[in-house]
Amino acid sequence: MGRTIAEKVLSAHSDTDCSPGDIVVASVDYCMAQDGTSKLMISELENLGFDRPKTARGMAVVLDHSSPSPSVAVSRIHDDIRRFSNAHGVELHDVGAGVCHQVIPESGQIMPGDLVVGADSHTCTYGALNLCSTGLGSADVAAAAHTGRLWFRVPDSYKVDIHGELADRVAPKDLILDLIGSMGADGATYKSVEMGGSAVDTMPMDGRMTMANMVVEMGAKFGPFPFDEVTRSWYRGLGVDAESGVSSDEDAEYEKTVDVDASDVVPKVAVPHRVDDVHDVTDLAGVDISQAFLGTCTNGRLSDLRSAAEILRGKKVANGVRLIVAPSSRSVLLEALRLGVIQTIVTAGGVLIAPGCGPCVGTHAGIPSDGEAVISTANRNFLGRMGNNRDVSIYLGSPETVAASAVTGRITDPREA
Repeated sequence: MGRTIAEKVLSAHSDTDCSPGDIVVASVDYCMAQDGTSKLMISELENLGFDRPKTARGMAVVLDHSSPSPSVAVSRIHDDIRRFSNAHGVELHDVGAGVCHQVIPESGQIMPGDLVVGADSHTCTYGALNLCSTGLGSADVAAAAHTGRLWFRVPDSYKVDIHGELADRVAPKDLILDLIGSMGADGATYKSVEMGGSAVDTMPMDGRMTMANMVVEMGAKFGPFPFDEVTRSWYRGLGVDAESGVSSDEDAEYEKTVDVDASDVVPKVAVPHRVDDVHDVTDLAGVDISQAFLGTCTNGRLSDLRSAAEILRGKKVANGVRLIVAPSSRSVLLEALRLGVIQTIVTAGGVLIAPGCGPCVGTHAGIPSDGEAVISTANRNFLGRMGNNRDVSIYLGSPETVAASAVTGRITDPREA
């Protein structure tokens, strides 16, 4: 019987011939944490007498959730993280480096076929690079760092075959929102959701990362994409040699197969306060907004900024609307500056903040006021997600939808911008 990507990765890392439902103890290639989850992880590791990471490629901590620090209390946590990292050979990505789920792939420390864990739920983003990655609690990540191994239940796999071609100003974000809307927030709980098909074959890595990032919003454990020329070329851009990956067998067994025609997808918006409550953007035309946010680990990459700038060029952000922009990493910011993308956004009235999570996490920059509505490229829209639970409505959309809405002051179909 053939194997899926998840079965192959977990078999290789546990020296077993495992099947869905099996419990395996697997070696972990890499682990990470961010400033919001590191305090507990550090405490656990110190209790264990931690010396150096035992994972094959090491570990990292990224200061991105409250970055730069908004308070003395957070500054103390950041200092503790810096001391811990220096003392134990842990790679530190300090303030301004960017969002962990952009910084870690850019570091070249994770490779196709790897098994990666992180103390952040959107660690599944790395599946775009043809590996298995998942978010875990801080104590579990501490165990992986200390021992280099961790137990896993082998997941059943879903196969998502995406064919056709996305229309102009319809983005991978619209595609994944459409999928989440049809499957539901618990539609793939503890499954490995493999993405493939002709639409994926031509999808750049930025788009793949957007989709992999949000598989957890349907409950998935892993979200692996195929290894192909897009993967190979992306690694070459980092100066890293990645000439092979892992693929499912032709006769692999899937619990479920989902067929998606990308040409049928239109701009989508997830409405408050559920990620799986997804509607066509035309159903929401005219909903007034006070804030638009472009960024996050879902959509703060270069292609996202460029798509927004294309819509903003020669226009102005509407009176009474704040457009806040957070590039996903320092390298993304530098390239966007070089290309004039940032100049276009700022000239239109956008406010640039440091690379990092920004308003998404709700701990510092861009907290909305009572009763306001926000259109955001983030991955979650729960009440209170952006730091205010007083009747704040968070709508999720693509970079194109966010930019178009910032210009009109109301949720707007980007195809009409």
